[in-house]
Amino acid sequence: METKLERISELAEEDSDLKFTSLAHLLDEENLKKCYRELDKDKAPGVDGETWDEYGKDLDENISDLVERLKAKRYWPRPVKRTYIPKEGKDEKRPIGIPALEDKIVQLAVSKILTAIYEADFLDISYGFRPKRGPHDALRELNGTLMVGKVNWILDTDIKGFFDNVDHDWMMKFLGERIKDTTLLKLIVRFLKAGVMEEGKYCETEMGTPQGGNLSPILSNIYLHYVLDLWAKYVLRNKLDGYLKLIRFADDFVLCFQDRREAKQSFKLLKERLAKFGLELSEEKTRLIEFGRYAKDPGTFDFLGITHYCSKNLDGGFMVGHCTSAQKFKSKIKSLTDWLKSVTRSYHPSEWWNKLRAKLIGHFRYYGVSGNYSRLWRYRWLTVKALFKWLNRRSQRRSYTWESLQLYLKRHPLPKPRVYHNLFNGPVNGECDWRAG
Repeated sequence: METKLERISELAEEDSDLKFTSLAHLLDEENLKKCYRELDKDKAPGVDGETWDEYGKDLDENISDLVERLKAKRYWPRPVKRTYIPKEGKDEKRPIGIPALEDKIVQLAVSKILTAIYEADFLDISYGFRPKRGPHDALRELNGTLMVGKVNWILDTDIKGFFDNVDHDWMMKFLGERIKDTTLLKLIVRFLKAGVMEEGKYCETEMGTPQGGNLSPILSNIYLHYVLDLWAKYVLRNKLDGYLKLIRFADDFVLCFQDRREAKQSFKLLKERLAKFGLELSEEKTRLIEFGRYAKDPGTFDFLGITHYCSKNLDGGFMVGHCTSAQKFKSKIKSLTDWLKSVTRSYHPSEWWNKLRAKLIGHFRYYGVSGNYSRLWRYRWLTVKALFKWLNRRSQRRSYTWESLQLYLKRHPLPKPRVYHNLFNGPVNGECDWRAG
């Protein structure tokens, strides 16, 4: 299977106009078994309630039956189970869809096929949900752009409810640019139209691609590749005289400009462009900000959980500062404090101490970027304070003094912050610089 996908990638890269006519045959038993094994066995089940372990008890028989239904075009995805998870730092909740176990398998297989084709087409300014790319690559590219590019203005954007407003007709037109295998295309349509089950009620899905499935990330990238990326590079740039650069991670993106007038003009054109495809910018969250080495009244903006601000280096020269965004910092501390409150009531520290260490390391690994050292230490300090508070709430009798807690921490140390991601190393991607002048 991997060899076949590599060959597809080679053909897609060799000929940008090639349309693939035979892809559905790749959904065979060997590939689907491999996709089953790659799934997270601890994920919540879908509407059928079937778990990873249960499906695997008769794996050969189940996969054989699945392939037979796929070949006979009798396979119909089940509705996704709608659930809600809290938005970080907000009282609102974000809807996600949980597919049935069998649908997760097929979605993963289809997403691999689409990735093999479209990786050759995606522009370098796109970083989300792509192989060997991640949020810190996008942050590093943005930092390099702000440091050396002719940037004076930032358009900080937010697409309102992107995943819920993907237009199915446009989605299929975009897929048709590269794929002519009607069997695979009809299968994707079935996933898009599978519907949603919420509190026992079925709702049709006439638009959108639910977050939570294996297929949604690649479909969202394909949609924005045609709606935004290609438009910015080949249409918008030809309307401007100054510097322009787009950096995108999934539906989160920023546009960098040299000229204020052109930035305002582009803001208007961007809204018109998105509206054509059923998308809308959030007026409250989308802002035009003066930013850069020549900014007279520089502002700040958040991108991927990191606040960017104008600062100076030791020599007095311009540099970009970074710190955990206030919203993310607050939500992460609250989440960790709530967890400590729950575990200290019922369990001895020895039972959850390693998990606490893992949570801290996970935080440091993501937010450990250049310039954020003091904010990392503050996160650790507040963690220790919360630890002291909730350990002493286990009973009416005080469990620890501050001194005895420090002795415990010496014997069982918590990880210390460190910078895992140097955002100042590595060159700016020249292919992303449009009209640099």
